[in-house]
Amino acid sequence: MDNLVALVTGANKGIGKEIARQFADAGLTVYVGSRDAVRGERAVEEIGGDTRPLVLDVTDDASISNAMREVGTLDILVNNAGISGDDKTPDQDDAATFRRIYETNVFGVVAVTNAFLPALRRSARPRIVNISSGTASLGWAADPQSRHRSGRYAAYRSSKTALNALTVFYANTLADDGIKVNALAPGLRRTDLNATAAASGGDPAEAAAGAVRLALLPDDGPTGEVFSWDGTPVPW
Repeated sequence: MDNLVALVTGANKGIGKEIARQFADAGLTVYVGSRDAVRGERAVEEIGGDTRPLVLDVTDDASISNAMREVGTLDILVNNAGISGDDKTPDQDDAATFRRIYETNVFGVVAVTNAFLPALRRSARPRIVNISSGTASLGWAADPQSRHRSGRYAAYRSSKTALNALTVFYANTLADDGIKVNALAPGLRRTDLNATAAASGGDPAEAAAGAVRLALLPDDGPTGEVFSWDGTPVPW
């Protein structure tokens, strides 16, 4: 693992920062993606190890191109950067909010993934991990007994449902290249994603461990699936 290179988007805080920290602790070279250069450099100083700051705005094509040229070699891509609106149901929200959230959570993932695919294809053990959400599960949302039954956070949740679909499509498309693509539902964690997350007691490091596990899957590991932080499958 000492020779593996990983990139984590949105890694200057929250779950992304913990993923970067655990990669570094395992001996990987880690690019800490951050929209803000100062925050990215601060995160690298706090994490230590072979971590490197990388200015990367997943919604900006020029930023993505610059990051791609700076990274060069890549074995692991973790699409962690994500944003959330408030707890509105779809009938209460507007299209502009949906567009803003999808720009980062869906279109940003496509842009970053496609940009770094040439580097991943050169890797001997390429992996992509998409940070999704258990609230994106349509099975759980349709279950009258599920706590995810409500339509709250509709823009965010539907964007992660789209991300789950992309996970399957990329996995099927890239299978012949040996690239494994999976998604992680990290559980409710103490981050500034939204008010509900900020008030929770969930440890981001626990979720990060699930992402690292998917990033270091053996060659006979699964692809095109969504797993909870504890390794159990999440229903579509």
